[in-house]
Amino acid sequence: MHRLSSPLRSLLSLTASTPPSWWPLRRVLPHNSAARRVCRFPHGSRSMASSSGVKQMAGYPFDGVVPMAIFPKSSHHDGSIYKGRHAWKKEYRIADRNETWLEPMMLTDPSDCCILDGACMQHTPSGMFQIFSLKLAKIHVGCGPVELYGYIAMRDDLDRLLNYVVSFKRDDPIIVEQGSLINMSGPKRGIDSHGNILIEYDMRIKTAEEEKHDLQLIDGASIIVSKDLQNCHTFTSRIYGDCGAVDFTASRLENAVEATLEVVISEVQNSFNLCLSCFTSGLNEEIRLFNGTIGESCGLKSEGDLVDFASGVSCSF
Repeated sequence: MHRLSSPLRSLLSLTASTPPSWWPLRRVLPHNSAARRVCRFPHGSRSMASSSGVKQMAGYPFDGVVPMAIFPKSSHHDGSIYKGRHAWKKEYRIADRNETWLEPMMLTDPSDCCILDGACMQHTPSGMFQIFSLKLAKIHVGCGPVELYGYIAMRDDLDRLLNYVVSFKRDDPIIVEQGSLINMSGPKRGIDSHGNILIEYDMRIKTAEEEKHDLQLIDGASIIVSKDLQNCHTFTSRIYGDCGAVDFTASRLENAVEATLEVVISEVQNSFNLCLSCFTSGLNEEIRLFNGTIGESCGLKSEGDLVDFASGVSCSF
């Protein structure tokens, strides 16, 4: 395992004492409008959201989890996120749909180290942001597993391009049920926490019909204020959408390095299910690295995980 902190810093930060004028003022909770939260599967293919699910949305906070504020005019479904001259859209380069160009090995195995007394003086620990888990907290349609597709991505001060945490195509969705963790394929690289972080999301529920009939799970963009987060303390926020909600658990680490974890399955006699997790920085929150079926010899690799410099990583199988 290689460890290294991010060598790149942004010279500008959005951590002013007062929020900028473009700060999101609304919460994701609906304005007591049950009609906005009742979602139907077309042609009777799935059941309608239960009335109890709609009523539960009226409480705040719900289940002790604080909802995450969403920027107005940030919907991908109606295209409003690409329209207008809102300052945050320019600040975070929303019109640029490219993925971050920074490769993980640029941070975990650099070629420009400056070694003094056995330690690198060029790449020192720095402030970074660790995502521990994404959970399908609520769905307001049906009562069983659903097929999800879409993405959740972060934009930070390093390049403000999309750093995907999850990304699933419609023709290859994941199957999850309420309360299940959503397997994270990312982030591609470590997330810088010196400035504020924008989280952008567009997740949908696939139906048996055409794409135009698919249901919107969550849709929009939110801001994470790094300076308001305690070091090495996890927090959970809930992203509400038209047909459900996703819980987002993360932490800010002031003195972190990036870690790449590799596990090699050298021999397989019969296929088996494997759940691989790790714990880091003295926190009790689990980072799910892999959960699936192993049918042949292979290598599993997780990049972009963070470690507090004074701590370590422990893995469980």
